[in-house]
Amino acid sequence: MLKTPVALIIFRRPRFTERVLQAIAKVRPEKLFVIADGPRPARTDDIELCRATRALIDRVDWPCQIFKNYSDSNLGCGSRPATGISWVFDQVEEAIILEDDCVPNPTFFRFCEELLNRYRDDERVMHIGGSIYQSGLQPITDSYFFSCFNGAWGWATWRRAWKHFDIAVKLWPLLRDTSWLIDILQEPNAVPIWAHEFERAYQQDGKVDYWDHQWTFACWAHSGLSIRPRQNLVSNVGCCSDATHTLSEADPRANVPAIEMNFPLVHPPMVLQNRELDRRFLKEIILSQVSRPRSQYQRMRELAGRYAPGFIKNRYRNILGRFDHGQLQNPEEVRPKPSGVR
Repeated sequence: MLKTPVALIIFRRPRFTERVLQAIAKVRPEKLFVIADGPRPARTDDIELCRATRALIDRVDWPCQIFKNYSDSNLGCGSRPATGISWVFDQVEEAIILEDDCVPNPTFFRFCEELLNRYRDDERVMHIGGSIYQSGLQPITDSYFFSCFNGAWGWATWRRAWKHFDIAVKLWPLLRDTSWLIDILQEPNAVPIWAHEFERAYQQDGKVDYWDHQWTFACWAHSGLSIRPRQNLVSNVGCCSDATHTLSEADPRANVPAIEMNFPLVHPPMVLQNRELDRRFLKEIILSQVSRPRSQYQRMRELAGRYAPGFIKNRYRNILGRFDHGQLQNPEEVRPKPSGVR
């Protein structure tokens, strides 16, 4: 049986939740925490779908303690996961966390448990992720690498790290007009993406429909690194029309196969960010999405003018303005040319 507690976030999608529960059942955790949101007032079908999803928890047939945190009202996909995860860490020191559409390979759990133990007291590490959104193996010989990115589709952390989470990102104004984001991302074109989400969460006092960007903020604000596996260990099967954010199966992160991890793990010799793999992730997954339609470039121009640090505002305006006026046809032209080896 798995010693590490598992937390499962559910809502109204029983067909996906059942698949995740089947994966969890293979490792039989001793403690299962279930976080459930309530039906939305304007969606009458939510009542039955929420009931059917919660009924799956009552069918768990392995010996374990089940802790339920079910909301009668709809808190939304920002507040509900955030308050639920905080509830989990009020009771345990560490946990593995899955959402209702994130189906893990069984080796994901052992991967998390071993690394939770290994880095328990190393405050440089704040997050253990199971997703890389890229199929195949990354070009490293170690089982995992250290990253500044902390994907939330199957992950684990400790109470010591989660204590820094703040859904309203109150520290953002202290960092907004500095070089903080460009120093982390090393990619000017990526700065407005995160700056926009941090600003929105701050302006709305955390009353937004996401929580994962705020978790990223907590990790970055405290110089925390994330662990990412050499191969994808968790497959998001819920990218479809009934999702909240990931509505398209064409999303490159959707349905990436979950590959078995080999043991014993091969550990990196040092706790250092792999900047090369992070650059690849930005280029292949993040920037490839925002650089497709022209309207996205127009949106990035707006965000750059509003949120980017002053010393790169003009760069955004010039580059994106050239695109809007038809002077740039190839998205690759927007990306900065490499200067030296970094």
